[in-house]
Amino acid sequence: MTSANAGSDPGAAAQAAPVSDTDLVTLLAGWLPQQRWYAAKQDPDAVVGITDRNLVAVAGEHDLHVTVEQVLIEVSGSHGRSQYQLWLAWQPEGTGAEEHAGAIGTAGGLSATDALLLPAVSRLLITTVADAAALGPVHAVREPDADIDITAHGMVIGAEQSNTSIVYGHSAILKMFRRLEPGPNPDAEVHRALAAAGCRHIAEPLGELIGPVGDEEAGRETTLGLLTRFYPNSAEGWAMALSSVRDLMAEGDLRADEVGGDFAAEAHRLGEAVAAVHADLAGAFGGRSADTDELRRILDDMAIEARSAAEQAPSLTQYLPGILAVFEQAAAHAASLQLQRVHGDLHLGQTLRTLTGWLVIDFEGEPAKPLAFRRSMQSPLKDIAGMLRSFDYAAHQPLVGGRPDAQHVFRAAEWAARNSTAFCDGYAAAAGTDPRQAGGLLRAFELDKAVYEVVYEHGHRPSWESIPLQAVSRLINAGGSL
Repeated sequence: MTSANAGSDPGAAAQAAPVSDTDLVTLLAGWLPQQRWYAAKQDPDAVVGITDRNLVAVAGEHDLHVTVEQVLIEVSGSHGRSQYQLWLAWQPEGTGAEEHAGAIGTAGGLSATDALLLPAVSRLLITTVADAAALGPVHAVREPDADIDITAHGMVIGAEQSNTSIVYGHSAILKMFRRLEPGPNPDAEVHRALAAAGCRHIAEPLGELIGPVGDEEAGRETTLGLLTRFYPNSAEGWAMALSSVRDLMAEGDLRADEVGGDFAAEAHRLGEAVAAVHADLAGAFGGRSADTDELRRILDDMAIEARSAAEQAPSLTQYLPGILAVFEQAAAHAASLQLQRVHGDLHLGQTLRTLTGWLVIDFEGEPAKPLAFRRSMQSPLKDIAGMLRSFDYAAHQPLVGGRPDAQHVFRAAEWAARNSTAFCDGYAAAAGTDPRQAGGLLRAFELDKAVYEVVYEHGHRPSWESIPLQAVSRLINAGGSL
């Protein structure tokens, strides 16, 4: 059942939805599969339904020439159900909206556009947060003492995969979550907790947009958008690492530690930063030890995932016995495992190097996992394994698609090993505990991640599949990752 709730203009209450649900679903059919954040684009059984519609602003108010509608859709398919939020801008057909980069289509004499791409709408959103105001059922919370510049021009950045982010000049970035679940959003929840703990390695949270999701009668809400400080003079960890690898590949005879673009010192600092974030997460949310039975269940789940992965990516089949043996050995020799809140999807692309140090960003966890899992206590080894896999990816990505000689293959392995070691050294120095002492457990977590990567690359980037597949072979045959 849908609704057309009013925005802040009292006159909006009398307005119906711009077009019918049926027309809207038809309109979205060709547009949704083109969006990066839409996970069902390759699902032929996906069915889209409208669950809620809210008029948050009408043409003529807030200096808008469009009517803005927040729409919640539910997508049912072979992988279950997912709920997404859309922000649509409506205006009369023939006014030029059809030529806009965010054009969706026309229905009932109206043109629909992705509203988040419109400067006037991005300005409306940041102003709403700054004023701690409301747009119909969508309301804002501003962090105490948050410095928010509402005059900065908003621009959507194109690198986002799972959500849509709007950068406001050099001051703030608003992440609008596309996939929603009722309950606390891990990204917002963790940012608030770490900020309260005084963590120096996160982007400062400035405010949130919050709204209903799920059954209207249940009154459940979630974070629709998270506004944080933007760091314009920062560099993404992935880009820095790739630059270092390319510098190494371009040198004829120099070792990794002799090249001007050596990344090891930064990898060490990054290890220190991740350890500090883990310590602050443990302080904010607590932690506990997994007993032998729970540890066994964790490793059994890895084995179940590996069997499923081999069915999806045939290249894994020959390695499956070795993969299962690694998990079994870890279960047999490990006595306990410390659990706490973690990042959950950590890699170099989730890190930023600012002028003063490293930041860890995007605390949503694995997008495909249920909310309860993403908010659960897990092992810090999961994050560490994610970083080790990311170093391996950075080292070997420049070789994809070519015919690297033995020297380049050696250099890639040398770079990955050097920076993985530096990262673990930095982590150990800050945490007081060396993750490499976990031995078989760290190996199991890294192997679990590599298996997942093989499936992902098999379905999305087949030319990259060799990177994690080679790691699987190495991990099951060499007895370790470092």
